[in-house]
Amino acid sequence: MTFGLYNGFADLFSTAADRGVDTLFTVSADNDYRVWMTMTMLSMAAIICLPRQFYMTAVENPDESFLRKATWLFPLYLLVINIFVLPIALAGRLSFEGASYEADKFKLTVPQFHDQAFLALIAFIGGLSAATSMVIVASIALATMVCNDLIMPLLLRWRGLNINKNDDLTGLLLTIRRVSILLILILGYVYYLIASESYSLVTIGLVSFAAAAQFAPPIIGGIFWKGASYRGAMTGLARGFVVWLYTLLLPSFAQSGWLPISFIEQGPYGLTLLKPYALFGMEGFDRLTHALFWSMLANIGAYCIVSLLSHQTAIERIQGTLFVDVFGHTDDDRDSRYWRGSATVADLQQLVGRFVGVQRAAQAFADFAAERDINLRKIQSADAALLDFAEKMLAGAIGSATARVMVGSVVKGEIVGLDEVYRILDETSQVIEYSHRLEQKSAELEQATALLRNANERLKELDSLKDHFLSMVSHELRTPLTSLRAFGEILIDNPEVSPEERERFLNVIIKESSRLTRLIDQLLDLARMEAGQMDWSLDTVDIAATIREAMATLAGLIKENEVEVEVRIPENLPMVRADRDQLIQVVINLVSNAIKFCDKEKGHIDLTVSVRDDMLEVSVADNGKGIPVDMMERIFEKFHQSIGRDEDKPQGSGLGLAICREIVSFLGGHIWVANKEQSGAIFAFTVPRADRQDVRLSAE
Repeated sequence: MTFGLYNGFADLFSTAADRGVDTLFTVSADNDYRVWMTMTMLSMAAIICLPRQFYMTAVENPDESFLRKATWLFPLYLLVINIFVLPIALAGRLSFEGASYEADKFKLTVPQFHDQAFLALIAFIGGLSAATSMVIVASIALATMVCNDLIMPLLLRWRGLNINKNDDLTGLLLTIRRVSILLILILGYVYYLIASESYSLVTIGLVSFAAAAQFAPPIIGGIFWKGASYRGAMTGLARGFVVWLYTLLLPSFAQSGWLPISFIEQGPYGLTLLKPYALFGMEGFDRLTHALFWSMLANIGAYCIVSLLSHQTAIERIQGTLFVDVFGHTDDDRDSRYWRGSATVADLQQLVGRFVGVQRAAQAFADFAAERDINLRKIQSADAALLDFAEKMLAGAIGSATARVMVGSVVKGEIVGLDEVYRILDETSQVIEYSHRLEQKSAELEQATALLRNANERLKELDSLKDHFLSMVSHELRTPLTSLRAFGEILIDNPEVSPEERERFLNVIIKESSRLTRLIDQLLDLARMEAGQMDWSLDTVDIAATIREAMATLAGLIKENEVEVEVRIPENLPMVRADRDQLIQVVINLVSNAIKFCDKEKGHIDLTVSVRDDMLEVSVADNGKGIPVDMMERIFEKFHQSIGRDEDKPQGSGLGLAICREIVSFLGGHIWVANKEQSGAIFAFTVPRADRQDVRLSAE
């Protein structure tokens, strides 16, 4: 827009000045100054207080030295990505002068306005990939924080549940995080649907910034004010959020028609002093500045007043000293005096290895020793630095609170000096209570140790599966995006491409876009099934008609691959109890899978239906090479891909069979695979008969 539509910055700015659009880079009124100051303050707070920002800066930051680089690199990054924001805004205003426009979409609408559809396509793909990454990072960060710091501590303290007596809590942890991710995304989308009619995308973001800014007073106060209290911080946060809710969030509902518009124009119950955009008669401010002023006044006021009037507990005084005088408590020489006891290097390494992997733990401890030029084999007792290092490694896998308890379970030492007492009270109050309880009851110690050992092994396995899953998801999403970008760049950089080549490239783009859509749909369906959030429509289903409908859907694929398909369905089959659409999906997945892996020259597939007691069995057999024995158990796992039809690349996304397993299991059936005697594989599944289901359930 700067160097294509215009001849650089000078030409663009002069054109904007000639047409009177130069107000975008001037501040001409008092109200503009207020808006500018408000947005600056919100941006400063957002850099620290947004959940994903705080998570990456404070929770996942392994080294304070990284902050030194961030202090110059992050502002430089912000400056670079914003260099062309003003030129884009000016070009958009000039292009749509005198017409209605949406400034949020200038990067797409301006290229389209000037017949640059491919440039708009590239901008859209870039925005899609950026938005996808932000959604992934933000949702995972929020779900981890919700699980580790809100839900699990609450469940562990709820004595009525007694979940600490369960042998394995990993399933509960995964369920909480998956459900949290879904709920976070759903809530965000619901608010977008509600507020998009009255708020632009930028305004929605600023409303969120104003909410996140409510965390700034207790964060900054906790760093610089020893007299701050927990009660004051919580009171200030609660009041600030209530005012933000009243002055920004509820009015957006009213503007979208979810609340009466009189709520804004006249105030609730006609009380003009309580109008959300002119609270207590304060008019003349823009909505954002007005809401920020009142919410911060309530937040900071309550924070300071309650902290001054309330009595600090001992732990609050200790924490205040440790935070405000932090540089007086970070001397490595002094840290070595905090612990004198029985925590050995071997115990710590074994503990960390249970959660993060033995090899990874060994390498991390070796790197720790190399950085400090020490020999861990000659050291019997671990010092404070090694304890802190081990706790940080564990915190990355199981959360800081659980990591603290785990480290405390292997540390039994002597504490020397008042400063050491302060440190232990602040960092390991939970460990002291837990250790004291274990020392009194040796039988409970043995039971807890066994439970922890099982949980450690399970968490280690799940951590590996999580890394593999995220890696595969990233790879599967990146592949079609890379193809889309590559072919788009070819079309942009080579305008002389022949019409035939252009059509071929566009067909590839359409095909890869469809593939990306299918992959995202499959991921969402699988996540909903595993989380128990899938909407099922169970009914009495004619399995013969269902299979015929599925085969009709696959007719084009069968013809394209020149595969012979033989369907054997007996007459007068009993009805089954199932979700018809999901049952069709299972048949389509299995038959399309068989098409990929049957013989390349003379492909043949047999689909057979038979009655087995109170079940109907459906089998799909191909004449391919079969499945290696070592892959039999992994064939239904997510992202497990095989090689088929004499090709050297994986077939499909690796989600089809995993989805089949989830559907069949929910319907009460069973799915399995076996190799034929000659060549090929047989995939089979069962579905309960509708006329026998009630009898079977009564017997059970």
